[in-house]
Amino acid sequence: MSFARKVWHLIVAVKDGLSLLFLLLFFFALYAVLTARPSAAAVQEGALLLELDGTIVEEKSEVDFLSAVMAGEAPAREFDVQELVHAIDAASTDDRIKAVVLDLSQFVGGGQVHINEVGAALDRVRKTGKPVLTWAVAYADDGLLLASHASEIWVDPLGGAIVLGPGGNHLYYGELLKKLDVNARVFKVGTYKSAVEPYIRSDMSEPARENYTQLYGSMWSEWQDSVKKARPKANLALVAKDPVGWFRAAGGDAATAARNAGLVDRLGDKIAFGRRVAEVAGRDRWDDAPGAYAKTDLEPWLADNEPDDSGKAIGVITIAGEIVDGDAGPGTAGGDRIAEELNKALDDDLAGLVVRVDSPGGSVMASEQIRRAILRYKSRGVPIAVSMANVAASGGYWVSTPAQRIFAEPDTITGSIGIFAVIPTFENAAEKWGIHSDGVKTTPLSGQPDLIAGLPPEADAMMQSYIENGYRDFIRRVSQSRKMTAQRVDAIGQGRVWDGGAARQIGLVDQYGGLPDALEWVAAQAKLGDGNWHAEYLGEDRGTTDTLLRQLLIGDGEERGQTPDVFALLAGRQQALLGQIEADAERLTRVQGMQAYCLECAPVTGQLPKGTLSGWLVKLLALLG
Repeated sequence: MSFARKVWHLIVAVKDGLSLLFLLLFFFALYAVLTARPSAAAVQEGALLLELDGTIVEEKSEVDFLSAVMAGEAPAREFDVQELVHAIDAASTDDRIKAVVLDLSQFVGGGQVHINEVGAALDRVRKTGKPVLTWAVAYADDGLLLASHASEIWVDPLGGAIVLGPGGNHLYYGELLKKLDVNARVFKVGTYKSAVEPYIRSDMSEPARENYTQLYGSMWSEWQDSVKKARPKANLALVAKDPVGWFRAAGGDAATAARNAGLVDRLGDKIAFGRRVAEVAGRDRWDDAPGAYAKTDLEPWLADNEPDDSGKAIGVITIAGEIVDGDAGPGTAGGDRIAEELNKALDDDLAGLVVRVDSPGGSVMASEQIRRAILRYKSRGVPIAVSMANVAASGGYWVSTPAQRIFAEPDTITGSIGIFAVIPTFENAAEKWGIHSDGVKTTPLSGQPDLIAGLPPEADAMMQSYIENGYRDFIRRVSQSRKMTAQRVDAIGQGRVWDGGAARQIGLVDQYGGLPDALEWVAAQAKLGDGNWHAEYLGEDRGTTDTLLRQLLIGDGEERGQTPDVFALLAGRQQALLGQIEADAERLTRVQGMQAYCLECAPVTGQLPKGTLSGWLVKLLALLG
C-alpha cells in the first residue's frame, strides 16, 4: 500500500505541475495577444525614432516560427517601405513631432528605389522646417544614400563611411561541375540570358558583361546624382576615384575622412548624438540616462496614424520576391496565393487595380497564373497600372504586361525578356563509378528524363523547342501590351536587362513615377477626384499574427544585435556572396519548369549577423528549462 500511495502522490504532483504549466501558458498567450499590437498611447511629444535594424522591403516576409525556433536565430528585421513613407509623412504635419531621427547603425539596405522613396519623404519633413538627424557607426552605399537626405549626419568617431558602387563578382561553377562529372543541360533563348551562365561557364560572357556594364554604370550615375542633389558638398569624385588617397589624407581615420569628404557632418558617439537630439526634441521625462531624449518609436506611431480609408477602393496587389509555384509568401510571390488574392477581390467593387512589382521573376507557369488573374480585372473594364519598384525583370515583366500604364523609376531594373531551364544529368559520373542503366523502351522518350543515363537527342531537341515556344509566348505578350512588332520586342529582348531610364526610351515603360503616381493615374482613369479614393492592399491581414510571432521570437527590439564598423560592413557583403552558393545549388537541383528569372538583377548587399531569439516565448522556455 505504501508503494501505491507514493505512485499516486507522484501522479497527482505531475498532474498539478502540468495544470500549472498550461495555466501559465494560457495567461502568457492571453497577455501576448492583448499586447501584440503597439498602443497609440505610447506616442509622446519629441522625435520620431526610426531604428532601421534590417532591410527596407516592398513586402515583409512571412515569419517561419518553427524554423526560427529550431535554428535558434531571430528572423531578419524588415521594414515595409510604404509604412515608412506613411509614418514620415505623418510626422511632417504633426506638431507633436519636433524632429525625425534615424539610427542606421544596423541598417542593411533596401535598393535604390526604396531608399529614394524614403529619402523623398524625409525631404518633405525638412521642407516644413523640422530637422532630420541620422547616426551610425559606419555607413555604406545604401546607408549614405538614405542619410544624405538628413539635415545632420553623425558618425561614431571609431566608425566611418565607405562607397563601393554597384556591381561585383558572381560565382561560376562550370569548371567545378565538369570536375564533378555533372552535366548541366541548359535550354535557353536570349543572347543576354545570363542566369544560366554560372552553371556552364567559369566567367561572364561578353554579351552579359556588355549588358551589365551599361546597367551598373547607369545605376552608379543615378546613385551619385541622388547623393549630390541631396548633399551638394559631398566630394564623391575623391571618394570613388582615389579611396586610398582619401583615407591616407586623414591618417587612416575613416570617420575624419568621411567628414573631410562631406559625407557626414559631425563625429560623436551615441550619447553625444542623443544630447544633440534632445536640444531640438526635448529630454525624455521618464528616462534620465545619458543621451536620452523624448521620442516615439515607429510601431506606436503607425498605430496612431492609420491610413485614410474613405472613398472608393483602388486595389493594390504586391508581387515581391521570386515568383514561384504554389502558396509561398508573403515576401515570396507564390503564384497560387497571389492569383487567389486577386480572385477573392473580384467582387469587391474596386475602382481600379495597381500591380506593385518588386521581383526578378521566376517560374513561367506562376507568372502566367498571375497574369491571367490580372486579365480578369481588365476584362471588366477596370483601369490597371503597374508600379515597378527596385526590380521588375523577366517574370516580373511578364506579370506587368496586362497593364494599360507602366510606371518605373530611373533606378528600376527591368526587361530580361527571356526563358531558360536547367536539368543536371550525371551520366559521366555514373560511368566513372561503374553505374550503368539498361532497359526496354517503347518510344525514344520512355523513361525520360533519365538523370543517370543522360538525355537522348530527341529529349534535348523537344525541350529546346519547348523553351523557344515559351520565348515566343513572352514576345507575343509584350508585343500586344506595348504595341510593338514582335521583331522589335525580340531586338530589345534576348534576356537583356535595362535600367528604368533606358526602358522608358525603348518603350518598355511609359513614365517615371512611384506607387502614388500609379494610384493617381488609376483614380483619374476611374474619374475619382482627390479625397474620393483610397488604396486597399489585397491579401490576408497579417498584422496581428505577424506582430505576435515577432514579439514571441525577438521581443520588443530592445536587445539589438551587433553594431558593425566599416570592416564588418565589408565582411557582411562577403558573407552574403558566400550565401549565394547555397541558393545557386538549390536552383540547379530543385524540380522546376521553365524559368523567366534574372539572376543578376538583385545586386549583392551586405547582411548583419542574425541575432539570437530573445522574445517572450524564448524567455519562458528558458525559465521552465
